Amino acid sequence: MKELLISSILTALVLTIALLSVGQSRQIMPTIENPRIVIEKKNRSLKIFDGERLIKKYKIALGLAAKGDKEIEGDGKTPEGKFYVFTKNAESKFYLSLGLSYPNVEAATRGLREKIISPEEHDAIVKAIAEKRMPPQKTALGGEIYIHGGGIETDWTQGCVALRNEDMQEIFEAIPVGAEVKIEN
Repeated sequence: MKELLISSILTALVLTIALLSVGQSRQIMPTIENPRIVIEKKNRSLKIFDGERLIKKYKIALGLAAKGDKEIEGDGKTPEGKFYVFTKNAESKFYLSLGLSYPNVEAATRGLREKIISPEEHDAIVKAIAEKRMPPQKTALGGEIYIHGGGIETDWTQGCVALRNEDMQEIFEAIPVGAEVKIEN
């Protein structure tokens, strides 16, 4: 009987230590009432805010041509500006992903001015942004810009923002469609 009691106590102690160590490796993100994301390209960081309060910071990887704002499809640059999450993809090629509303109105205005896109494409982008929908993704400005998993060892995407899969899991669970995203140089 004494051996059974000692064995039970040791088992409980081992389980408690195991649960505590798991809890330390992945902290559960608190419920966020006013979620927004700020991405700082130069610092390779993604910050989650609840209003003005910083909740958590992550390391990221960017597009192959990390410096400068996205100009055209295939330039490998991560866009800069204000966006929103227009979709959540649980079946992404790169683990999980959040679709960003690129091209935005600023990119569309520049694209029209520089004759990269047509007036019809410009108008379709502006209308989609005004309605908080997915803007056209197949224009000469580029599209299909996501925050996704896949790793952060080096800048490797075609213009997206990449994280470690476990970090992307936390973000995917915490960030709703419609959340504001700001990408800074």
